[in-house]
Amino acid sequence: MTEYVEPLGMRVLVRKDEARQQTKGGIVLPDDAEIPNITGRIVEISAQVEHDVDFPIRKYDKILFNPKQAIPVDFESDNLLFVVPLEDIVAVFRRTPQPESGIAAGEDSDDYGELDDD
Repeated sequence: MTEYVEPLGMRVLVRKDEARQQTKGGIVLPDDAEIPNITGRIVEISAQVEHDVDFPIRKYDKILFNPKQAIPVDFESDNLLFVVPLEDIVAVFRRTPQPESGIAAGEDSDDYGELDDD
């Protein structure tokens, strides 16, 4: 029998990304530096959230969340799992598809790549 965590209500289960010990600019952060928002990947979504069209998040989305209300899950030894209320999800990272050849970036068209014949 396998154990797993299923969030209930308007919550998701997030695997927190590894903490950075150094900023992109090269500044070394102390271990106890408080970072107000952290990133992670959604590993499980409650049934209530999954069926709610107002919250366009999916399993494996990378998100930015405020950890203040996040509940740590003592399920793994490295303790990277958190149950996060939806209201604490600040952003979802999305990628846009590459522009099709024939249309330069920044040019307008009516149908995303199809030009008018008029």
